[in-house]
Amino acid sequence: MLKIEIEPEADGRWIAEIAAIPGCVVYGETPEAATEAVKALALRVLAERAEHHEAFPEEFSTFAAE
Repeated sequence: MLKIEIEPEADGRWIAEIAAIPGCVVYGETPEAATEAVKALALRVLAERAEHHEAFPEEFSTFAAE
């Protein structure tokens, strides 16, 4: 399972990150927007890895938000 970490920023935005995928960090206006955006980014990164026959993170099977 890929864990999504979500935190509020001082400027009112929300930051979402999937630590198992380096660079998979996004901002959103709401926690929900940040969560959806980070999922979309993760899918693009994983698709690129699959196309190039690169390894997936060990934790990969699904998403979970906290």
